[in-house]
Amino acid sequence: MPTKREREYYRMGFTDGLKIGRGGVEQYGIQPDETYRDPVRRSLAIDFPKPKRKLSAWNKYVKNKRNHITYRDGKLNLKKMAVAFRRKKRR
Repeated sequence: MPTKREREYYRMGFTDGLKIGRGGVEQYGIQPDETYRDPVRRSLAIDFPKPKRKLSAWNKYVKNKRNHITYRDGKLNLKKMAVAFRRKKRR
């Protein structure tokens, strides 16, 4: 059974997580801190979006329509595509 102090620490961490999470401040009615009201920080977050992750070699291969091997019903035959991908000489 957690002690009173442990329950309090858990509650504090939970509310901090809600503040940081998506819409935690507005959605759950938590009093916002000064950092959340700062318009400069918000505008910086909007101006610099998170960079996209680079595609793997397999993702690039599948993206190219020329490499598609399909069944008669139009579905991709991923097993044959994987074999062809492994055989292909890449730079």
